[in-house]
Amino acid sequence: MQSGLERADIAFAVNGAAVSVNVPPLRRLSQVLRDELRLTGTKVGCDAGDCGACTVLVDGDPVCACLMSAASAAGASVTTVEGLANGRLSALQASFLAHGAAQCGICTPALLVAATALLDTTPRPTETEVQDALGGILCRCTGYRKIIAAVMEASSQTASLDFRLPQSGHAIGASPVRLDGVPKVTGAEKFGGDSFPADALAVLVVRSPHYHAGFAFGDLDGWTRKHPGIVGIFTAADIPGKNCFGVIGPFADQPALAEGFARLRGEAVALVAGEREAILDLDLSDFPIRWTELPHVLQPSEAQGEGAALIHPHRPSNLLTSGFVERGDPEAALANAAVTVTGAIDTSYVEHAYIEPEAGHAYMDGDTLVVVACTQAPYMDRDDMAKVLGLPVDKVRIVPTATGGGFGSKLDVSLQPLIGLVALKTGRPAALAYTRNESMMSTTKRHPAEMKATIGADADGHVTGMIFSGDFNTGAYASWGPTVANRVPVHASGPYATPNYRAEGRAIHTHGPISGAFRGFGVPQATIMQETLYDELAGKLGIDRLDFRLRNCLRNGSETVTGQRLESGVGIAECLEALRPHWARALADAGAFNSNHADKKRGVGVASCWYGCGNTSLPNPSTIRVGIAADGTVILHQGAVDIGQGSNTVISQICADALGLPLERFRLKSADTAISPDAGKTSASRQTFVTGKAAEKAGRALREKILRFANVSEKASLQLDGAVIVIREGEATRRIDLASLDMDADGFVFRAEETYDPPTLPLDAKGQGKPYAVYGYGAQIAELEVDLKLGTVKLLKITAAHDVGKAINPLLVEGQIEGGIAQGIGMALMEEYIPGRTENLHDYLIPTIGDVPPIETILVEVPDPEGPFGAKGLGEHVLIPTAPAILNAIRHATGVLVTKVPATPTRIRAGIREKDGIREKEARA
Repeated sequence: MQSGLERADIAFAVNGAAVSVNVPPLRRLSQVLRDELRLTGTKVGCDAGDCGACTVLVDGDPVCACLMSAASAAGASVTTVEGLANGRLSALQASFLAHGAAQCGICTPALLVAATALLDTTPRPTETEVQDALGGILCRCTGYRKIIAAVMEASSQTASLDFRLPQSGHAIGASPVRLDGVPKVTGAEKFGGDSFPADALAVLVVRSPHYHAGFAFGDLDGWTRKHPGIVGIFTAADIPGKNCFGVIGPFADQPALAEGFARLRGEAVALVAGEREAILDLDLSDFPIRWTELPHVLQPSEAQGEGAALIHPHRPSNLLTSGFVERGDPEAALANAAVTVTGAIDTSYVEHAYIEPEAGHAYMDGDTLVVVACTQAPYMDRDDMAKVLGLPVDKVRIVPTATGGGFGSKLDVSLQPLIGLVALKTGRPAALAYTRNESMMSTTKRHPAEMKATIGADADGHVTGMIFSGDFNTGAYASWGPTVANRVPVHASGPYATPNYRAEGRAIHTHGPISGAFRGFGVPQATIMQETLYDELAGKLGIDRLDFRLRNCLRNGSETVTGQRLESGVGIAECLEALRPHWARALADAGAFNSNHADKKRGVGVASCWYGCGNTSLPNPSTIRVGIAADGTVILHQGAVDIGQGSNTVISQICADALGLPLERFRLKSADTAISPDAGKTSASRQTFVTGKAAEKAGRALREKILRFANVSEKASLQLDGAVIVIREGEATRRIDLASLDMDADGFVFRAEETYDPPTLPLDAKGQGKPYAVYGYGAQIAELEVDLKLGTVKLLKITAAHDVGKAINPLLVEGQIEGGIAQGIGMALMEEYIPGRTENLHDYLIPTIGDVPPIETILVEVPDPEGPFGAKGLGEHVLIPTAPAILNAIRHATGVLVTKVPATPTRIRAGIREKDGIREKEARA
């Protein structure tokens, strides 16, 4: 929809107030609300009506504001999320908070608006009615189940939700409303595209239309003169520093702007900066650039074929790197095994599909470049920005906004160096929000994998050996390819004792999309291979599939495939045991159904997972600062970016109980490289464990300083009475007037800053060592129904048991499990990113509110002494078992294992036809 040049005065009502705007009549209503009226609670996720994030009410009916012109709204009454309540929360907003239905919050406004319309006509809706009303709005974080519950129970939720926070010593294990929750449900939360300065230059990115191509620019100055409002064009020649970035320093290889040739489709080659209105109407079809298409390879087998051109000259055979783990004699173990199974499975590219495309702005603050953008790793962004733009590190400041989903892809820099370059060169603020197409074309994906494995067991059903190999398509640049290649061999055994083992993971360059971090770093792919073979082994041995896993799972005292002895905290057996009654019931239900149905069959699958929290055998520190101000406020510098998982709340809970003061007295200073110490990146399930441990240490250190100042023992209790600390020990009471004490430069009268780095050891040449200090564990059961004629799958229920060590906040833990399962469902059944074909949320399918079945969560708490209050990480683990459990359930229902994931109806039906054809041949023989 073009904005057009002519303007008109258009009058309508917004949230009960009359407004008039002078805009082109065809301007999108979503743009008018956001840019002209600054009602940024209405989000833009696709500009195509596919995600529903821009939903507003027009005369009481939900509509996608991105599909409605301003002219169409003339005379109408529009309601946005900002108008749902007058100065207080509505019952629905309160219910969302109470149920933990808002995680990252980017889709929350649209869900609230659509649900409000439903509740206006149906105060007590059924689950089906909620699904129908919200079916057009996508959420990537929550898994939808808590959203459904929040809407269904809104009528019983009073708007005066009890916001009281737990008292001293009772934060751990409680589920207070998330500390950053209220802005998420009111529309006040500011994401990457919500606070662009009014005078900011808008930036467009010129990208390669080819997988591999040379290019040369024409008359850039002449083109600029022909387009009023264009301030400048910037290319690699304008980059003042080293035009190379990457998340892992030794492998850094990606230019901010390509020089001379592009290695992938969608690679940035130039920037066009101009006034906002000029950019809105700009057509880049005549941009002066000449392309020369070059040969390309998209598959690892092609990239490693004889005579294949090198994508990076210094990487022979297009091999980025490989990881290796070997223990014992796997060949001998397999040769002597009573039973062996061998298989091969391929997985596809998976798109992160966060509802917030990359967005941010940059400006100069004196001689310091400030970048305000969505990110998962502000300090990593800062360091890469400084290198690319030739600035001292202390002259770059990263201010993270709220991040509307990340899941790994927002660990890599994307637009940050681009807007930084424009701001640096022009001296004006520069703003950029990726279109959905840009985001899906140019950002990282889950690695496609081509895997093979053989596993053997003795006659008693004990695994004796395993050999695994996997080729992972890492695309044109390194990104997190080295992490995937090294993490996979450590985890490919699953959480099982495997005395003889060899695994290799290889990251191979192609001209395909860049593959990076995505919830699990390759472990979900490897687990599909291992867990489907475990089902086959159990079948050959005649052992129940759950019992087979219990027979082989790691326990306290076990050694892993890297030779690491797990002394305590191993909870996989407890997870599997917790599933036992659900397993028996599900098998009985499926058997009863199948005996009475011919065209549809039910299946039950199980799969397990384990996951090392944090970096693999590398330093992984987090630092937390906490202090008490003169007015009695506890200030927590919490630099762990909260992308919806709840770190703002969980880390505060940990620090509060370690300090011994109530959570309600805490105020957060969020991740900002100018004011908060580095808490590391939000990835690898490290924040609760690593940053949480740093918060525990900082809280205890601050407590010790206060007790020492008061000359009392560690048994004393602390209480804040306004600006006075009251210290009690036995019958004695002492009061410290904070206002009478000297303040430091940060306004603290007491402060502590502590760092925690998990104790790990390097892996040797055979992959032996201690790669992680703490592991998390889990197991899931999938129940489903397959239509044998159509190949379609209907999920009936997922039961998930996860060992979290200690559930710091049980409600947030459940939300993470449900959200991870939803992404696992997508990976198993529908998500397949195809470059050039599925670069929007219409052609690329992610689960909707109707695709996620009931989920029963079982929280298992086997404390790990290394974790804060015994806690382990969780975010990555929860996705890992879902896809293999679903694939195993499909095989249980149909007798067919789908070996190309996702298991689409076409692939399931092809497998059934092939199986039936084989049976017919055998019958005739």
